[in-house]
Amino acid sequence: MAQPLQALNIVAPGFMGLNTEESPIAIDPAYATTADNCVIDKYGRLAARLGAQVVTTDKTELGSSSIKTIGQFRDSAGNTVIFSAGNNKILSGTTTLVDETPGSYTISADLWTMVNFNDHMYFFQEDHAPLVYSNSLGAVVTLASHPSYSGTAPQAGVALGAFGRLWAAIDNTVYWSDLLNGAIWDTGTSGSIDLTKVWPEGDDEVTALAAHNNLLIIFGKHSIVAYEGATSPSTMVLADTVAGVGCVAKDSVQSIGTDVLFLSSSGLRSFGRAVQEKSLPINDLSKNIKKDIITLAQVETDHICSVYSPENSFYLICFPSSTTVYCFDLKGTLQNGAYRVTRWPSNYFESFFRLVDGTVYIGTSDGINKYAGYTDGSESYAIVYYSPYLSFGDPTKLKIPKKLKPTIVGGSGEDIAFKWGYAFSGAFKSQIVTMSQVGNVGYFGQSEFNVAEYAGGVSFQTFNINTTGSGNLLMVGLETTVSEAMSLQEYNVLTLVGEIN
Repeated sequence: MAQPLQALNIVAPGFMGLNTEESPIAIDPAYATTADNCVIDKYGRLAARLGAQVVTTDKTELGSSSIKTIGQFRDSAGNTVIFSAGNNKILSGTTTLVDETPGSYTISADLWTMVNFNDHMYFFQEDHAPLVYSNSLGAVVTLASHPSYSGTAPQAGVALGAFGRLWAAIDNTVYWSDLLNGAIWDTGTSGSIDLTKVWPEGDDEVTALAAHNNLLIIFGKHSIVAYEGATSPSTMVLADTVAGVGCVAKDSVQSIGTDVLFLSSSGLRSFGRAVQEKSLPINDLSKNIKKDIITLAQVETDHICSVYSPENSFYLICFPSSTTVYCFDLKGTLQNGAYRVTRWPSNYFESFFRLVDGTVYIGTSDGINKYAGYTDGSESYAIVYYSPYLSFGDPTKLKIPKKLKPTIVGGSGEDIAFKWGYAFSGAFKSQIVTMSQVGNVGYFGQSEFNVAEYAGGVSFQTFNINTTGSGNLLMVGLETTVSEAMSLQEYNVLTLVGEIN
């Protein structure tokens, strides 16, 4: 008697994001073991990310270097200027990059902290005299040449504009300017605080600053302290401390409205949870890729950058030396407390910035790019998805798959390689199919007869893929180069299940 086929329907494959921590044999099929150049779209589907569309047409001043920092000046009169840093220069503009570096000023690195505060843009970098720009000044100048300058502004790599003043930190000391004037550092209500005796675990150093829920948050490498009453810093009081959890990269800090995200030595964390849990890293937001992200942070030799986009509901963190970006989906956490995450392998991205209007700018060797389109500069990129190993409830029995029936949304005219392979074989079989152009009908044997649908210019196509081979555990996937929106709706697998192998 013929044995019936068993069906496994993976609805919204990869919906739970990437998981490289658990055994690929034991994890939920809704995870992905590979999810490259993907996002989780608003329908909960694994979808192609957007690209880096080049904005700059004249990058002469940048030369062969990359944009390492981006910032946006804006004042109360509505004036705006995009500033960036690269090739040891301060640059302005987007389509044409203009050198704004003050005359006789030497720059040896491009990792500036750009702070927009009270109608001025301040530029801080370790071992560099601070710079400033305003519409009235008309140029980027040294802060020491500002008409209001008084005292000595710290040559700090960490800075923040909050609570009506400018803040900067070096080692164990946090300095603040006079009220509403980032050029005054020795009179009025300016001052400083030595954190040597405040750190909960003794010796530490300031790595980042943030403001959240009326608290001044001071991140060290190994701990966090938070002060309340920072509107009057001479009388502010210590509100909370967290031992054993700190920030390892200043540009990983992003306020997401309800919380502050940052990269610690144990993975991606949030300030709110760190305070609740104190030194116990229970709910690591990057739990599903924990070892991977820790390793990348440890070997990063350039800089770590990030951006939060409420419009796209994601937090991106980039490790340029390892050519890797992780995309954390912030629409909600999984049952284990982690964010869903995908990976963007790219040797192209160097910095990020979100404009006030929601546009995400990306710094690259092409200059300024924006998150749009489906190419990185002039280069196409591939999306790749692989499932965990599928056991059909019993990893000891032989599986003889007969058909794969994936459903794809969009991707009109794309060639897609559907893949399948067996545990520990190290090899995958594949069949390449072509998505029908929007407006064409579905053809039997290519897209399933009478299933290809077209509505509103978007195609939905289900394919019949005949498979070969056998094994105890089956993995399925796809690889394709994208040129338009595309997502993976579902992945049905039909197989015979034999005896114990």
